[in-house]
Amino acid sequence: MMIILLIMILSTMCCLMNHPLTLGLILLLQTLMIALLTGLMSLNFWPSYIIFLIMIGGMLILFMYMTSVASNEKFKFSYKLSIYITSSTIMTIILSFSMDKHLMAQKFKMIETFNSQEYIYPQLFMNKFINFPHNLIYLMMIIYLLITLIAIVKISNKTKSTMRMKF
Repeated sequence: MMIILLIMILSTMCCLMNHPLTLGLILLLQTLMIALLTGLMSLNFWPSYIIFLIMIGGMLILFMYMTSVASNEKFKFSYKLSIYITSSTIMTIILSFSMDKHLMAQKFKMIETFNSQEYIYPQLFMNKFINFPHNLIYLMMIIYLLITLIAIVKISNKTKSTMRMKF
């Protein structure tokens, strides 16, 4: 519940931001929160870890591009944003202390029973990623990431210098 509330607060903060680096930071924080949420809800943290690493790689490329394009742009912290951050933080703290503990215990029991069903057949847990419908998606993802890697290497070639400014 707390992670979902933080994701919603970060989503509304995107509307108040105007600098691309702060938008990238918010996107990175949202990816971290979603990776934590999916990791806590499932038995295995690997898919959420892979999603987070892919997002970090993309954000590093965007960070390089934005710092080369808008390197001299000043970051101004607005008064509205500081009021919004403090009020949302206070609201989050109040909501976290006033949550019904019985409701939270019931939710965790439901998640535990859902996850305990995967212990029945542990040999089939990773099998579903390799079986027929998902193996095509895996193959497409591998090919897509390989093509993206080759394209990034070709774009950022030192002799063509597309990522750097020429003087």
